[in-house]
Amino acid sequence: MPTPMTAATLKSLTDKLEAALGAASAVVLFAMMLVTTIDVIGRYLFNKPLAGGFELTEMMLAALIYCGLPLVSKRREHIVIDTFDSFMSRAVKRFFDVTADIVCFLTLGGIGFLIFRRAARVAEYGDTTSVLKLPLAPLAYAMGTMIVIAALIHLVLIFVPHRADEGKTII
Repeated sequence: MPTPMTAATLKSLTDKLEAALGAASAVVLFAMMLVTTIDVIGRYLFNKPLAGGFELTEMMLAALIYCGLPLVSKRREHIVIDTFDSFMSRAVKRFFDVTADIVCFLTLGGIGFLIFRRAARVAEYGDTTSVLKLPLAPLAYAMGTMIVIAALIHLVLIFVPHRADEGKTII
């Protein structure tokens, strides 16, 4: 019989997810830097840019953005306007935090659904990049997965007080 998930297990899982996404983001960012450097050197010193460099950069940028979204959500580091916070009670602030997390959960969940539908079409048609002929479906599925993870993080955040944890972690 499966055991219920404890807070320690959830924290361990979220810490591993955060570490994995952080590492993936760092690797992708480094690869983008490397591709850009090689492309610029090839273009200006040898008059021969890196073939497909622009495509690789586009794909890596998408991967970087979508890997970063769950990290930003988990750390509660989205852009916020807190102009009226000093005039609000703790209960009103909590209401707005919960409302924002509900809206984010629903919105990201809906976007995730749409991205997965699109990824299925991309896979069905066998879409590829124009120069390197790299398949686009794996990237589309990864984007959908990251959006759904971000949505699930917002679902968890609904039940975690924002100010009590200093707005940094969900556990």
